Amino acid sequence: MPDVLQGVLDRIVFHNEENHYTIGELKTDGHRGPITVLGNLPGVQCGETLKLSGEWSNHAMHGKQFKVKEFTSQLPASVYGIEKYLGSGQIPKVGPKFAKKIVAKFGEDTLRVISEESGRLREIPGVGPKRAKEIKKAWDEQHALRDVMTFLQTYGVGTNLCLRLIRQYGNAAKTILQNDPYRVAREVPGIGFKTADKIAVNLGYSNESAQRIDAGLLFALQELEVDGHTGYPISDLVKKSAVLLDVVEDLVSPRVNALVEGSHLVQQAGADGEAFIQLPALRRAEVSIAQAIADLAKAQSALPDIKIDKAVEWAQERAGFNFAPEQADAVRHALRCKVSILTGGPGTGKTTILRALVDILKAKKVRLTLAAPTGRAAQRMAESTGAYAQTIHRLLKFDAQAGGFLHTDDNRLKTEFMIVDESSMLDSRLASSLLRALPDSAHLLLVGDIYQLPSVGAGAVLSDIISFIEEKPRPQMSVTRLEKIFRQGSRSAIVATAHAILNNRAQAPFVVNQIQDVDPAQDLHFLAAEDPEDALKLLTSLVHEHLPRWFKWADPFMDIQVLAPMHKGAGGVMRLNETLPEVLNAQSRGITYGQNKFRIGDKVIQTRNNYEKGVFNGDLGRVSAVNAEAGTVAVRFDGDPIDYERPELLDLSLAYAITIHKSQGSEFPIVVIPLLKQHFVMLQRNLLYTAITRGRKKVFLVGDPAAYAMAVRNVDSLRRLTGLGTRLGDVFI
Repeated sequence: MPDVLQGVLDRIVFHNEENHYTIGELKTDGHRGPITVLGNLPGVQCGETLKLSGEWSNHAMHGKQFKVKEFTSQLPASVYGIEKYLGSGQIPKVGPKFAKKIVAKFGEDTLRVISEESGRLREIPGVGPKRAKEIKKAWDEQHALRDVMTFLQTYGVGTNLCLRLIRQYGNAAKTILQNDPYRVAREVPGIGFKTADKIAVNLGYSNESAQRIDAGLLFALQELEVDGHTGYPISDLVKKSAVLLDVVEDLVSPRVNALVEGSHLVQQAGADGEAFIQLPALRRAEVSIAQAIADLAKAQSALPDIKIDKAVEWAQERAGFNFAPEQADAVRHALRCKVSILTGGPGTGKTTILRALVDILKAKKVRLTLAAPTGRAAQRMAESTGAYAQTIHRLLKFDAQAGGFLHTDDNRLKTEFMIVDESSMLDSRLASSLLRALPDSAHLLLVGDIYQLPSVGAGAVLSDIISFIEEKPRPQMSVTRLEKIFRQGSRSAIVATAHAILNNRAQAPFVVNQIQDVDPAQDLHFLAAEDPEDALKLLTSLVHEHLPRWFKWADPFMDIQVLAPMHKGAGGVMRLNETLPEVLNAQSRGITYGQNKFRIGDKVIQTRNNYEKGVFNGDLGRVSAVNAEAGTVAVRFDGDPIDYERPELLDLSLAYAITIHKSQGSEFPIVVIPLLKQHFVMLQRNLLYTAITRGRKKVFLVGDPAAYAMAVRNVDSLRRLTGLGTRLGDVFI
């Protein structure tokens, strides 16, 4: 029989948000001092009464401890527990001092007063109607969260996902989970089918029910979308779904047809003749991309009369040098063709072409629009061309009330020539929105590097359009591939290494075994450290001590960026974002929410588009203010500080280190890349190539040279299955 212990949680010594492993101190009636308890305790707060089931143990250093196997919790009933609970920081506007005032006034009746008679809080000096409402609202959110947490505790759902459920459904979260658990998997990011399925099975849903199989099929396609596919062959989808659901394929096939008949899925002929199954939104996106490309190619150009050869000569004179033949051809193609593509790696002259093209179009007073998928890419585009550039999201103007972009096919952009940089980042949905808003008379130039990582969202838009144009050439469409390296000088090692990666040269470049052997004048180094912990220490000392000393011009926070292949592990984003703040921004004042503690000065990244605040996925900023009592954080991105309330903090992550995927479209003066064999799952040629080409002035790789070789040799990155090529073929018949 396990031992049972009951008492008030007095203090949380340690809590891991990832697995909810907690070390705390429990105050009980039968013991003089606090008892150390440890185990997985999701969602517990100081002041709660816990009933713990487990066993006693003796630790050599820490003495007697209670290891928790199972637990239940209830809201505190004693004055001490209530005060401890309210002062724990979970209720905004209520800190330890104010908790003491509330409990002094209402005693053991405090929690009932807040819940049922919150207006009475105004009896406490300093509490007006607004503050009373805020406390009541926060209390209701916490109460709903506790209810959902208790319900989901059995299923291993963590605090962060519970917070997402509350934000999505409010107090109805538990009811929705009980009535339709599969709905949660469809609608709440982070709640997967497997978690919803586990809940459903425990609630009595049949393993072979149509509802479960339908949910499994939709989930399988959503997972494939995460992998970049916009659809899947029907036979492979049935097999994948049957394995996922642990049912026979004969049960799955009829449900595919039922979902197609109900318009939940779309079926079309694939390139090889087999039925290709898609989610309706992705099918619509690819159809609209193909139609927009066709409409552009067929429509009359809006450009004024331009003597193209003379314009190229003028641009060369303005630049002060003669363009290489392929560069001059790229300018000619863009001016002549309605749809043109420019692709090439670093140092191949893309910027020279863009600058020349912009100069010509501005001289001709053409309505010109420059855009890029990310803010940093747009900023670089503006700096290199001398023309205004903006993100695609800002260009199209998202309307939060309407739930879509203001500029669309019935409200086109007023432009005659659009240039989109970093087009390899365009996924099917964003490309569809952009092209639908482009007037048919406009010219379109897509610029990108097809060897970089593909878009985070589903699709292979740039590659698909290039393949179609090259396979079926048309007068109004062109592709220019730049392969010759023009840029040398101070960046030659970065550029040369990037191209060596593409040419399958697996030998790690410029390897040094001691940090003292680094030549700061050189732009690329590989600091060898095979052991993961040694690599972490070396990287930390490099970022904290050596880089600021070598490069006094660099802002230690915003000019130095660590790019990691993975989230987990010694060289992963999570560990680095625990380690680096402690040496770069060591201070105790801050607010903890979710997995992060936010302190003034911390470097953070926005993790989803927030159109109301005007901040977008991938935007980097720094925390400028923290209000622990109100539970708010202010972040300065490029302009004025933006305030985040507690639930919104889930959209922020620390950004001392970010994933290489998140760095797409950005460049940083100094890039530091941990590279270890334990990253083998993610080590691919395009990942390494993307990381190195993010460095504008300096690149430092830290880790195992063998991991570098593994990445270069791994070209088996997932081939994306899409329907765009077929759709382009349909509209150009």
